[in-house]
Amino acid sequence: MTPTPTPLSLAEVEALARAAHAAQTDKAGRPYAEHLAAVAEGVRVRGGDPEQIAAAWLHDAVEDHALTADWLAAAPLTARTRAIVLAVTKRPGEPPEAYARRILDTPGALLVKQADLAHNADPGRLAVLDEDTRKRLTEKYARLRALLGLPA
Repeated sequence: MTPTPTPLSLAEVEALARAAHAAQTDKAGRPYAEHLAAVAEGVRVRGGDPEQIAAAWLHDAVEDHALTADWLAAAPLTARTRAIVLAVTKRPGEPPEAYARRILDTPGALLVKQADLAHNADPGRLAVLDEDTRKRLTEKYARLRALLGLPA
């Protein structure tokens, strides 16, 4: 029987996520790692544990094609961290209701998505976007918060 590898430390997960997303920017043109750091910090201040914080660093890695699903499946992460990352990874064409149900059904995932939504909906981040994009995203985030049972 092959021994299970020791999971990556939070510092290693952070370094990996920063490197994987190094060439990416957010909708405002900021380095994508700023969003990852904000979500990880949001999870931490909301009482998240190390597995949830690791998932926060990796929450967009597969969805944004920074890392592959195959990499995630084989990565030296805990099963719970992998499950949270997969739960918060939106799939192409997936209805919001199915996405929300998967998050709610995965222990630990709601806190990560809550921190993600909080940063995505930050008025300072939204203010630099054009009005149509800002309105579309604000409505999208509000709908998902409602589906997840999170306060507006």
